[in-house]
Amino acid sequence: MALDHKPAPNDLRAFWMPFTSNRQFKSQPRMLVAAQDMHYTSADGRPILDGTAGLWCCNAGHGRPRITRAISEMAGTLDYAPAFQMGHPTAFELANRLVDIAPDGIDHVFYTNSGSEAVDTALKIALAYHRARGEGQRTRLIGRERGYHGVGFGGISVGGIVNNRRFFGTLLAGVDHMPHTHLPENRMTRGQPEHGAHLADELERIVTLHGAETIAAVIVEPMAGSTGVLMPPKGYLEKLREITRKHGILLIFDEVITGFGRLGSPFAAQHFGVVPDMVTCAKGLTNGVIPMGAVLTSAAIHDAFMTGPEHVIELFHGYTYSGNPIASAAGIATLDTYAEDGLLTRAASLETYWENALHGLADRPHVVDIRNMGLIGAVELAPIEGQPGKRAFDVFVKAFEAGILIRVTGDIIALSPPLIISEAQIDELIGTLGQVLSEAA
Repeated sequence: MALDHKPAPNDLRAFWMPFTSNRQFKSQPRMLVAAQDMHYTSADGRPILDGTAGLWCCNAGHGRPRITRAISEMAGTLDYAPAFQMGHPTAFELANRLVDIAPDGIDHVFYTNSGSEAVDTALKIALAYHRARGEGQRTRLIGRERGYHGVGFGGISVGGIVNNRRFFGTLLAGVDHMPHTHLPENRMTRGQPEHGAHLADELERIVTLHGAETIAAVIVEPMAGSTGVLMPPKGYLEKLREITRKHGILLIFDEVITGFGRLGSPFAAQHFGVVPDMVTCAKGLTNGVIPMGAVLTSAAIHDAFMTGPEHVIELFHGYTYSGNPIASAAGIATLDTYAEDGLLTRAASLETYWENALHGLADRPHVVDIRNMGLIGAVELAPIEGQPGKRAFDVFVKAFEAGILIRVTGDIIALSPPLIISEAQIDELIGTLGQVLSEAA
């Protein structure tokens, strides 16, 4: 049905934009109107090289025909099917495909619609799992400072980014936080930093404080993305796994950003050789084309619920759009695209070239740190006194004007281009950013 009224292109009043300085944007809009492969097209017709895979999600680039075709065909065949007490084949096929590429020991899939929902779902599953096993006193959840786990109340409670928490009251009770792993001695590190594995021992301190028998789960990003690309020190994740296993605590990896090839393996768990009890994912699951998330779990967690009469619901949780047919079709087509182009491992072959290009920015004005892994990187800038975040935001705006899309968080520039990027496009992206940094000085 046609809209009775179509707002003029410059009528921006109604849309309250997320995670955006709305007044600044609406005074100086940055509009994207099309996308193909590695580029967006701006409203004034300029090509914009995508240095962020959209929002960490378009791993296969834009406008991939297999994905577009799958969505169109499913929309014309089965637009919606209820996920409560009913099913459709595509959701089951996608779940099997996900398990095939998941870390060994991860055997089941629970669908959500976003990374935020995946995190809250994983936390609920953790609490319910312990209750199902007769350990209902395990209710405490442990996150990490500077962690980002979406914007649900569970996610911001275990998360550790202050502005995501401070405005929303007391949040969930019974949550504690480990320290972050961003240490000054690891400045200008290439890949995993050498220092900081000892910070995992802080979990033992929390266990001593609260009692292991009260703790349900620990959730961390194996590589923290939205807080500014923080790499896990060598041995850190292994220690977390050892401590959680010793105390019967579930370990959840939030792989909403690192899932689907970002570090050169299907999941970061495989890259680091550490298998958690649950993995949350979204973003690259459908190449960002349509909302979908998932929680991948071990058989032990799933099977703990499969008791009692068969007609009784085992887990009282789910979403209207869990395993939506169109999203499921997009997910399968995305996995096919990744497989055809070798994208789940391509970052490993480009990592050295990417690393060298990125660290070539070390001599630019105000650059205080650079860090990288796989096809992800961060350039940290010294803040302007009294105006934190202003320097990086100015660079972000000037970068868009210069034809590249970057992302900033505080005074940190984060880069995560689509996995189809070429060496020449890496040169263009980093070269343009270098020019912007020099001119912005």
